[in-house]
Amino acid sequence: IAPMENSTVVTEFALAGITDDPQLQIPLLLVFALIYLLTLVGNLGVITLILLDSRLHTPMYVFLSHLSLVDFAYSTAVTPKVMAGFLVGDEAISYNACATQLFFFAVFLAVETFLLASMAYDRHAAACKPIHCSNIMTARVCAWTVVASYGLGFLVASVHTWNAFSLSFCRSRVIGHFSCGATPVLALSCSDSSRSEMVVFVLVSFNIAFTLLIILISYLFIFVTILRVRSSEGHRKAFSTCASHLTSISIFYGTGAFMYQQPGSRHSMSTDKMASVFYALVVPMVNPLICSLRNKEVKRALKKAVGKATSSLRFMS
Repeated sequence: IAPMENSTVVTEFALAGITDDPQLQIPLLLVFALIYLLTLVGNLGVITLILLDSRLHTPMYVFLSHLSLVDFAYSTAVTPKVMAGFLVGDEAISYNACATQLFFFAVFLAVETFLLASMAYDRHAAACKPIHCSNIMTARVCAWTVVASYGLGFLVASVHTWNAFSLSFCRSRVIGHFSCGATPVLALSCSDSSRSEMVVFVLVSFNIAFTLLIILISYLFIFVTILRVRSSEGHRKAFSTCASHLTSISIFYGTGAFMYQQPGSRHSMSTDKMASVFYALVVPMVNPLICSLRNKEVKRALKKAVGKATSSLRFMS
């Protein structure tokens, strides 16, 4: 992503990082490294299990595999740079690298919202129309839904990135954050950024409103269907099917609301940083546990894979 003509004053930014306390650098590095390792193992492990087990080649698990891929990807867009800052103390980031980080983080964050909405619709089809579910969410429909999620994500991220980096930067080069987000970057512009800030607000609002509307309508029909079920076993099964997805939605959108909906008097950069850490590191780490490893089919596939690996090791020894 090349700088615009009016942006050639700045070729490099400096990230403020999470803390200036040198005594916290190594402990934070170890914590971030552990979280990132768990994110890597958890999400790539789920993807591998779903790829290897043919019984998991259904729309529900296709969405889960892409959710795991997206969680791993947007964590990777931020975490390695943060750990490098802890390790070598170099918080500098080039103009192009900053734009690239913003682009990919925005891509995968937007894709996750569309995937969560798609999963809600899939759960609606499974709970409300179980007989016709395979005809509603076919493999073809599932594939096109995933493609559309990535396409919309790339579109949203492209607008965000162009919107932020088409401005001129001639003030402080220190980004008051540990990553290149749209809002911290816009704060450095010496151009009138009011229009760009409005674009960010409209894009984020539309993205959240559109996906939440699909989720809320889907679960409204699901809850109505559950209320019509007379048996307690039917209630338990329905809630069990939807609980993990609802938990992921609550964490994902709840954290986002905490970050962006705080009143100005209560909003502080340190609070925003901590919320961003939770958003970029903790959510991708816990999603595999919530969405996949609590699932009976995934746990069965995991036991099968572990059994095969154990047998292979015994045979080799």
